[in-house]
Amino acid sequence: MAQLALKLAANVEGDFFVDSSCIDCDACRVIAPAVFHDAGDHSAVHHQPATGAELLAAQRALLSCPTASIGTVEKHDMRGAVASLPELLAEDSGDDVYRCGYTSESSFGAISYLIRHADGNLLVDSPRYTAPLVKNIESLGGIRRILLTHQDDVADHEKFHQHFGCDRVLHHDDVHGRTSAVEVQPQGTDPVEVAPGVLMIPTPGHTRGHAVFLHRDKFLFTGDHLAWSEARGHLYAFRSACWYSWSEQIRSMERLLDYSFEWVLPGHGHPIQLPADAMHESLQKCVAWMKSR
Repeated sequence: MAQLALKLAANVEGDFFVDSSCIDCDACRVIAPAVFHDAGDHSAVHHQPATGAELLAAQRALLSCPTASIGTVEKHDMRGAVASLPELLAEDSGDDVYRCGYTSESSFGAISYLIRHADGNLLVDSPRYTAPLVKNIESLGGIRRILLTHQDDVADHEKFHQHFGCDRVLHHDDVHGRTSAVEVQPQGTDPVEVAPGVLMIPTPGHTRGHAVFLHRDKFLFTGDHLAWSEARGHLYAFRSACWYSWSEQIRSMERLLDYSFEWVLPGHGHPIQLPADAMHESLQKCVAWMKSR
């Protein structure tokens, strides 16, 4: 639980606050951007919820904080927020996309997603394993397969595997001790269909075995490979968090220019939806920017 005695001075006065245990993962800023913002090396409340929608988003962020660094002065009935996770982001001919919330500290607060798929639901990266989330995923049809973008965001994959009996996909080059039992371990850089209409596209760079997942030529789940920069006004990559090879990541980004998509759904950073042509142009700007670094 967040502690009022450790409340950061950067918070505006009011009910919601962030305390000094914040690790600056940005999950709350993604989930409730109207309430939380970047205050340097941590998040803080810049606007107290003023509407029902803002309150619900702030409560989702509280539940999802990986370090329990968000608190409230007043006691809240959280049942509505608990029931709302996973949170529906997009509806597409029955293959709905949800944001799971309940991020994990071991994944530095990375966002994971659930695809409600006609051939069996897919979990993209792993959230924190919690009973309310598991129950809500069960009500949506469970999990058939877990798609892991890279070694950093695997979190509680083993617990989800054990509970749902699902198999897991992770590129062989990112398989290590705690993922050695992953059932499907593609190799090389060729794309692989991992479910009907879902491509695994290897994108080495951030890590050696990083991959993105493209669903129905519309939704691109990008892990730590690609995100949106409001400040730059285009897609970008994390230069300061490239653990394997920046030059390889540029080549991986260039290969994505061969694909069409309208959504970028990252593990870290804000999701973005653009028309396919505008998304392609933004990706071109990203590649040019990367080459200038």
